[in-house]
Amino acid sequence: MSKILKVKARQVFDSRGNPTVEAEVFTKNISASAICPSGASTGTYEAFEKRDKNNKRYLGKSVLSAINLINTKISKKLKGYNIHNQERIDYLMINLDGTRQKSKLGANAILAVSIAVKKLSAKLKKKPLYKTFTIKKNFKLPYPLMNIINGGAHANNGLRIQEFMIRPDRAKNFSEAMRICFLVIKNLSKIIRLKGLSTSVGDEGGFAPMISNNNQALDLIVSAIKKSGFVNGKDVSICLDVAANELIKKDRYSIHSKNYVSVEKSINEYKKIIKKYNIKSIEDPFAENDWIAWNKLMKSVKKVQIVGDDLYVTNLERLKKGFLNISSNAILIKLNQIGTVSETIDVIKFAQIIGFKTIISHRSGDSEDTFIADLAVGTNSNQIKTGSLARSERVAKYNQLIRIEEELGKKARMNKIH
Repeated sequence: MSKILKVKARQVFDSRGNPTVEAEVFTKNISASAICPSGASTGTYEAFEKRDKNNKRYLGKSVLSAINLINTKISKKLKGYNIHNQERIDYLMINLDGTRQKSKLGANAILAVSIAVKKLSAKLKKKPLYKTFTIKKNFKLPYPLMNIINGGAHANNGLRIQEFMIRPDRAKNFSEAMRICFLVIKNLSKIIRLKGLSTSVGDEGGFAPMISNNNQALDLIVSAIKKSGFVNGKDVSICLDVAANELIKKDRYSIHSKNYVSVEKSINEYKKIIKKYNIKSIEDPFAENDWIAWNKLMKSVKKVQIVGDDLYVTNLERLKKGFLNISSNAILIKLNQIGTVSETIDVIKFAQIIGFKTIISHRSGDSEDTFIADLAVGTNSNQIKTGSLARSERVAKYNQLIRIEEELGKKARMNKIH
């Protein structure tokens, strides 16, 4: 009953309209499927995403070779193995691939299968998915880091910073957290329209008005928080994803304007906006290999969550280096950066042991798959980053968290962020 009979894959489409991998794993009379996400702003050290670059029918974006590898090599390798042995199955695929960044089979092929295995195991156990990870009781809901203005690689405006987010710090439950974010977003929409700007949205559902100055975006958000009846920095905090990999040239950064300046000047600018706008979290403030700059920022600011995304790429070895370097105090977790559920869990466990906040994240090219919502609750992760209250692939994750909270009933609690 619990042995894998076969694995089948198909090419489907993500939220950016690009092809991606869906894998379906079968045992007797039952199956489960999973869709692999894809990023636009990616780190150099991420696991390899296999695409058919020479297939002009899909402009080099198809994943048919990855599909074929699942239907042949991976399916053959996993046939007969116990569906409940996640680590064994994941490491069978890792060894079958045999490369450091999963470039032979493709991390998109391996991950889709890995997630589908986890889902099917939970289904066979007749347990909610969130109850099959590391936490067995006292489940807590994550605080949303909700994207409300898009810039950088996620929009066609002139904003340098990639994501401007809000976090409802004083929400007592997840449903209340969503209500707070809803109010701020609706008021932000009104304010943007009153200024004669567009309320069209970017890849992750945040507004993408044609403004080119970071401070303009921050001023709009502060106004929206106030108009909603909340206090910036207390009820609601502003959080940033800088994606500085996209903003570096010869060890100089163009984060706060189009001019490239030194690390020291960039840090001084960070300190100014932290103070002026009560910024509580900054993701990827510097580039993925600029370890010294990360350490300098950590020494320069207090009571700010400094999040490593491209810096760590959900990779245990890079996380260990960052811990020793005092590079950050939080890590963004993206399954497709590393390529299996088991490796992702290992990174989360280590991060929590060393006192880091863990933030489960979507990708800009996502789907209706809600796996990360269950992962956030099931691993006791403090926050979740899954876009705005727009675009159904983003809202699907929030809706799943609402269902989980309802199921937990009176036992439901919010996680800690301070």
